[in-house]
Amino acid sequence: MFNFKRTLRIVMTLVVVAVMVAPALSASAQAVELRWRTRPDNQAEADVYKGISDEIQADWKDVKLTYEPGGTETAGYQDTLIAEIEAGTAPDVFWIPGTDVARFANAGLILNLAEASAADAEFKTEDFYAGPMAALTTSLDDKPALWGLPRDVSAFAIYYNADLFDEAGVDYPAAGWTWDQFYKAAEAISGLGGDIKGFGMNAWWANWGYFVNSAGSRFFSDDKKSCGLNNEKTVEGLTFARSLFENNLAIPWGTDSEPPFLAGKLGMFLNGRWATPGTIANAKFKWNVGPLPSGPAGSVNWLFWGAYVVNAKTAHPAEAWQLVRRLTSAAIQGKVAALGANLPSRTSAEAVEAFEKSLPDSGVNNSVFSDSLKDPNFVVAETPLFFGDWPAIDQAYGTAASDVLNGKLSPQEFADTICGKVEQFFTK
Repeated sequence: MFNFKRTLRIVMTLVVVAVMVAPALSASAQAVELRWRTRPDNQAEADVYKGISDEIQADWKDVKLTYEPGGTETAGYQDTLIAEIEAGTAPDVFWIPGTDVARFANAGLILNLAEASAADAEFKTEDFYAGPMAALTTSLDDKPALWGLPRDVSAFAIYYNADLFDEAGVDYPAAGWTWDQFYKAAEAISGLGGDIKGFGMNAWWANWGYFVNSAGSRFFSDDKKSCGLNNEKTVEGLTFARSLFENNLAIPWGTDSEPPFLAGKLGMFLNGRWATPGTIANAKFKWNVGPLPSGPAGSVNWLFWGAYVVNAKTAHPAEAWQLVRRLTSAAIQGKVAALGANLPSRTSAEAVEAFEKSLPDSGVNNSVFSDSLKDPNFVVAETPLFFGDWPAIDQAYGTAASDVLNGKLSPQEFADTICGKVEQFFTK
């Protein structure tokens, strides 16, 4: 005989079980997995990013995060990412240098996040340094654009050997010092004899570019669509830089200047914030950092930066945007800045204060870096070239600049010919 009450009880029990199990099954079915990558310089930095990933994971239950450290500091890191994107195996979110943003955007390899950011009521571009954000919001089709968010920034300083300054009887680098004072310091320190030199810098675009910028010239036109080096200010900057080499006051151009600096044989070394942890670990002499000396146009520093971007093939664009936002939060940027290799990309007083309090036991004058970025009139942000082939232009610029600094080409010849050499590499 059909037992209606017993059947009803079974049905009701099944309904209750289904109601209880459904959310778990739904959550499992909707679980989002995101992979993200940076390019750490060492295992200690990789461990910090892994810790950041774990911290975000703990507060984000419906997303599973996997952090992957990149394997190389060279352009091979970017080339590997491109190959993986094309193969469909790249992470959902990854960091790239600022100069590579245009390359990835023009090739359709990263998402335009403008729509996602517009729907995010708490997001403001004004929270970040203006230079990187101007680049990251460059439109390719007259529509709003946002190609990512800056993870960090950096700047140059003069790393100086205080012992050699004391021995030579010259003042340490300080705010307001000039190219003339800088030259005299290099001259006095080189005069100590032996294999001691006054100055050194490594052979890449930013180093000779500092002298060009501080003379009042720029790599590109204001719209970043043509060369900007064909002027007398370029001649003035390169002439001064060349004088350091031709008068034997500097490590020869093209030679790695960091080993002699760390060995105590170099008075001044032009380098970025990223050199600070290594200097703390390896320098056995009294040292610190000072501001860049002022040229005819003032002390014009570079603002270096890198950005978190989203893989154009991600299956989870909304969650990827949220990951980028979390990775660039003030709290997370403070943890990255604590490594001592860069500055937060946020401009708030809290972010600057967190950086200036980093490495508290080192004695490093952190404010030299943060102060150099306060006035946008004396800052040039590294530029992703959306309307040109930067690798080809960089090679042409670098070859000619090396010829100048090695005495094979005059600064005037450089200014007269360089724009003609790179004209073909700009988008018409």
